[in-house]
Amino acid sequence: MTTPLVDSNWLLAHYGDSNIRVVDARFILTKPEAGRAAFEGGHIPGAVFVDLEHDLSAGVRADRVGGRHPLPSVAQLEALFSRLGISNEHHVVAYDDPGTGGGFYAPHLWWMLRYMGHDKVSVLDGGFPAWVASGGAIETDARSYEAAVFHARPRPEMLVDADYVQGRRAGAVLVDSRAGERFRGEVEPLDWKAGHIPGAINRNWAEGMQDGRWKAAEAQAERFESVRNGGEVIVYCGSGVSAAGNLIALEIAGVHGAKLYAGSWSDWISDDSRPVATGGE
Repeated sequence: MTTPLVDSNWLLAHYGDSNIRVVDARFILTKPEAGRAAFEGGHIPGAVFVDLEHDLSAGVRADRVGGRHPLPSVAQLEALFSRLGISNEHHVVAYDDPGTGGGFYAPHLWWMLRYMGHDKVSVLDGGFPAWVASGGAIETDARSYEAAVFHARPRPEMLVDADYVQGRRAGAVLVDSRAGERFRGEVEPLDWKAGHIPGAINRNWAEGMQDGRWKAAEAQAERFESVRNGGEVIVYCGSGVSAAGNLIALEIAGVHGAKLYAGSWSDWISDDSRPVATGGE
């Protein structure tokens, strides 16, 4: 694929192919059961469901190290994808619902699979609403597939931790993906400390979408003009999930190799000795 996206017309032509696995990643942070309920109410035929907190996150630690959605281990993700019937040969198409607080959950799964060495993965542009609008069928019965064998080929270079961020080399660009008011420390609805990592710039992931779809390459390139210098780019958000919205936008813009600080802000503030900034860039 020359782009991380597929549209509903492409999926209409291919969703029944034996080498395709469609994954429903719908979720709402403030309503954790809403994704499963939406799936049970109707989904793309043949889709399997993954839950952000039950499947795509490890357990939250008492000391909060790792943040609110700690990245599962390679072994845990290998087991998950194998259980879902996803092998190294399958092309995975992930979708969510940009109209109900989504947009970044499918890219989060997209990033995870690429981190695990699986490049046959795309995000459905426009998500479930685009599928419905295109006349795609809907089913309510949950499918299951025979367990497959998924062998991970991890890419550790895609991932960084707090120590790496704190000691990042000169010239590295640190991108905070949250809304501007959270970046500036004016509000903090999810974490126990407000502000941002010193030296970060702010690019709200949501500004990479328009009317529920990802903006074109030219618009994404304009958003990231200041980081398109070939240097290192590190992206973070509140807990490492919505940052995937900027990671996929960077790919669309032609900026490759950006790294994810998976623990993100909620991990950064787990250590009171780490500095915190407020205000603008």
